[in-house]
Amino acid sequence: MARQRAGWWMWVVAVLAMSGCATARGPDTGHFVERSVTVDGHVSRYQVFVPRNAEAQRGALPVVLFLHGSGERGSDGHRQTTAGLGPHLRDHARDFPALVVLPQAPADQEWAGLNNRIALAALDATLAEFGADPARQYLTGMSMGGYGSWNIALEHPTRFAAIVPVCGAVLAPRAVRATLFVEPVAGEADPYAAMATRLKATPIWMFHGALDDVVLPDDDRRLKAAFDRAGAKDVRYTEYPQGNHNAWDATYADAAMWEWLFAQKR
Repeated sequence: MARQRAGWWMWVVAVLAMSGCATARGPDTGHFVERSVTVDGHVSRYQVFVPRNAEAQRGALPVVLFLHGSGERGSDGHRQTTAGLGPHLRDHARDFPALVVLPQAPADQEWAGLNNRIALAALDATLAEFGADPARQYLTGMSMGGYGSWNIALEHPTRFAAIVPVCGAVLAPRAVRATLFVEPVAGEADPYAAMATRLKATPIWMFHGALDDVVLPDDDRRLKAAFDRAGAKDVRYTEYPQGNHNAWDATYADAAMWEWLFAQKR
């Protein structure tokens, strides 16, 4: 009989795990939930980080759209949480104060075109489901996602209260990634000046490692100079003197960055 009871309880635990009940979280900690969105017939899974006591803050929650880098591309709906902002959220699940939307770009594709529309559809769905504050929408991305942040911001210049591109750039970083560039200004004689003119009213904080040999920091330096010449309202640039391509761990661990970001409103 004891063996039968043990077998029955193992079956119950398995059923709960498959249903998601075994991973349910209480109101005292933030957690990830998986969702999906369909755009132009394409179904894409994404993750949403839901902060603690989210229901009690409906209408007031800030929301961050995070765009991952090349290494997190795929269709599993999870890998985008394993680098960059995702690990930071797990480490700060009890105190991170915002919703975070984490879409995923397919393998061998960039944050452009349909993928950007999917990312924004996921953001719209999160705003509706969790009652986020539309005046406190923020955009950040790392590496390939840094490029994507510029692409989306240029296409929707009045949507986001602030953006934080991390180790991104304007031009393709090398010949093998010729498809990775900021598309809305690709035809401009001076793409840096064009970006600065279009986004000078948006608060922006760029981050890069001085020793980055994957995406060189030169474009971010030129962008900062262009924003300064354009009389930008609040555009900052932090370069880590000993930093390599992984500028994201230091950036997302920076309490001053988050304090600045969440102070911005549209």
